[in-house]
Amino acid sequence: MPVGPSWPEAAALVLLALALLVTLCRHLWALRWSLSRDRASALPLPKGSMGWPFFGETLHWLLQGSRFHSSRRERYGNVFKTHLLGRPVVRVTGAENIRKILLGEHTLVSAQWPQSTQIILGSHTLLSSTGDLHRQRRKILARVFSRAALESYLPRIQKGIKARDMLHKFMEKAIQEKLQRNSPEDHSDALDFIMNSAKEHGKEFTMQELKESAIELIFAAFFTTASASTSLILLLLKHPSVIEKIRQELMSHELYQQSECCPAGPCLDTLPIQSRDREKTLSHPMAKDIHKHQSQPTAPLEEDSLQPSALPEPTVPRSNPCPGPQLLAPPGQSCHCAADISLEKLSRLRYLDCVIKEVLRMLPPVSGGYRTALQTFELDGYQIPKGWSVMYSIRDTHETAAVYQSPPSSFDPDRFGAGRLEAAGRFHYIPFGGGARSCIGKELAQAILKLLAIELVSTARWELATPGYPTMQTVPIVHPVDDGLQLYFHPLQPSQGHEA
Repeated sequence: MPVGPSWPEAAALVLLALALLVTLCRHLWALRWSLSRDRASALPLPKGSMGWPFFGETLHWLLQGSRFHSSRRERYGNVFKTHLLGRPVVRVTGAENIRKILLGEHTLVSAQWPQSTQIILGSHTLLSSTGDLHRQRRKILARVFSRAALESYLPRIQKGIKARDMLHKFMEKAIQEKLQRNSPEDHSDALDFIMNSAKEHGKEFTMQELKESAIELIFAAFFTTASASTSLILLLLKHPSVIEKIRQELMSHELYQQSECCPAGPCLDTLPIQSRDREKTLSHPMAKDIHKHQSQPTAPLEEDSLQPSALPEPTVPRSNPCPGPQLLAPPGQSCHCAADISLEKLSRLRYLDCVIKEVLRMLPPVSGGYRTALQTFELDGYQIPKGWSVMYSIRDTHETAAVYQSPPSSFDPDRFGAGRLEAAGRFHYIPFGGGARSCIGKELAQAILKLLAIELVSTARWELATPGYPTMQTVPIVHPVDDGLQLYFHPLQPSQGHEA
């Protein structure tokens, strides 16, 4: 009577069969995508791996984060194929490659965003529109970020006015009130510019379109600008010499000044400066608030602290008041006079402009973009088949551009100074994208970052409230992980204007 295989032998045979089956499935999966190439083109598909059947390389991508793309770029080059989130994807890096994609909008490629993004923002947004509809909406929304609009926003930005937290709840009511008012040319906010610009272009937005346009501005403008603000504070903290150079430039343009005078009556535009022995522990909006334990407790930062009753009475006479908004000082201390800032004055700050550009180069808020190939086209010697997704990388392009003279990993604002090669060119530096879908709010974002830098450098010094710097996550936008970027802010005294 024949004897069957033992249990160990049977288990080994089963494992061997499973291994052969998995290997066969993976080869068939790779063959399936190899056969999907456009036979009308003699060019090969990009190098790369399509991963496992159905899952592709999605699990690797989720686990490795930004390292996933950099490791495969090192292995396969600036253009490689992969399979993510159920779709074949070509990942693209490099100025010339990205130039072809961004300038090929509506002809070679079309915008593509995950379904979740479309559900959140809606179907009437600039982000999800294509073709003539995208061109029309872009013209309408461009009014929101025109120079006239920026001049209107600038005083509000300087005063720190926040967007309404309950926008979703009151959006329709606010729109109805605007539609019923008698002065349609009174531009008080971005929504006014949207409504009036639409009328100028012969378009009447429905209530749903207006709400979705406003929500899109919040997602596209607020969160990315908050991300860039976090990066600005973090990088300035790491480079105090840059802070001192900014101060010197502000002084040379008479935008950095201390004064011994305060107006009579409380100032509603600003918070009182904390005394030296009462320090405030703050965390950036993306982080949780923490408070430093001291012998004397600190007052919490609340809305009530903005009311007149919460502010100390000024102790300096009314004579010779400061010309602009002030920070009230405790008894016996001087107050800071904020200079009147305009867009024209901001444009003169060349070094600060270089600092903002370098922040956006090192930590661009959005790491890349998605497109769908409308037709098969050539890229870096490979074919990009029709229907495949194309993911272009802003961050990788900034990190690998050969045009940079100093190491791309170093924080060097002078790389954008006059006479440097880095200041020339176009698509090796693309924090705001390019082409037909370049960010229409880039001027506003840069103005906000400049004003933030001026305010911080002029009024405070800051330090980490944690043992080490936070790790920065790049998806979906750049932000510090875990507890965020936690800082101590210390108000500068008049005699400490040069302290870093």
